[in-house]
Amino acid sequence: MNTKKTAVVLFQLGGPDSLEAVEPFLYNLFCDPDIIDLPGAFLFRKTLAKIISSRRAPKVRELYRNIGGGSPILSQTVRQAKGLQESLSTRGITADVHVAMRYWHPMTEEVLEKIRKDGVEEVVLLPLYPQYSKVTTGSSVKTWHDAAAKMNMNHLSTKLVESYYDHPMYIAALVENIKHSIDRVPQNERKDVHLVFSAHGTPIKLVKDGDPYSTHMQMTYEAVIAAGNFGLPHHLCFQSKVGPQRWLEPSLTQTIESLAGQKVSHMIVVPIAFVTEHIETLSEIGIEAREEAQQSGVKYFDVMPALIDNPKFISCLTELVIQQLKN
Repeated sequence: MNTKKTAVVLFQLGGPDSLEAVEPFLYNLFCDPDIIDLPGAFLFRKTLAKIISSRRAPKVRELYRNIGGGSPILSQTVRQAKGLQESLSTRGITADVHVAMRYWHPMTEEVLEKIRKDGVEEVVLLPLYPQYSKVTTGSSVKTWHDAAAKMNMNHLSTKLVESYYDHPMYIAALVENIKHSIDRVPQNERKDVHLVFSAHGTPIKLVKDGDPYSTHMQMTYEAVIAAGNFGLPHHLCFQSKVGPQRWLEPSLTQTIESLAGQKVSHMIVVPIAFVTEHIETLSEIGIEAREEAQQSGVKYFDVMPALIDNPKFISCLTELVIQQLKN
């Protein structure tokens, strides 16, 4: 029986909770060495981050204004934390579940301070990125260990869930949400639907450097298709390209253009890399991609809702934590 005082920490990207928070959020993002990875960048990273964030802020602020004035990531991640804590409790495990955001509050140092005050001895780090990448899970884990070292908290017993891109309950949760989305289509039109799986892209350089994200994403996609048995055409593409580097392709825009050119009339976009809603799902897909599709002649365009606290997804997270506590 585990008698250590235990906490679970959910890692997530974070998002500005107000329009005023947009620029400092972007600054934190572009200060991350895993985001701006150039030779000698440590010499000018903060200056460059300041320039990029100030230039991008007006446009990005407008995007957030269009989705309600801020990111829903925190409130939805808190729902996930609450669901996980309750689920663990039903399995006889007492553990406070915290949320640590990478680029906005509550940030890693704030969570570590709370854990210190609570006298926690053992922590399970659980990224809300099912597919591993150095720029998501890797960056969050590094930040955690750096902050723990600075705060003299290296004594904590720390266990990490690295990835769960093919966990049966995660796949089942995605299949369930996709089927709910298909059910919204008028029955006589369902045969016309194409499923467009859209994942957050990464630079090709990361792939060449051995980052497993793109492989994990392909495996998630294939597992969902196999488990769902939807009987519909399906496609995997990538979104959210930033900067001049070559990124994973085809892009969401290219895919919509190609399908519209083939006279595809019905599309359901499945944001496969995201477990909450945020700017990429609500604005980039829900507004921009929708407009693009409709202007190209697509009659039916829908977006699968994020998993958030889907019971199957919470079961997945619960099993992952229990597995770590057994190790």
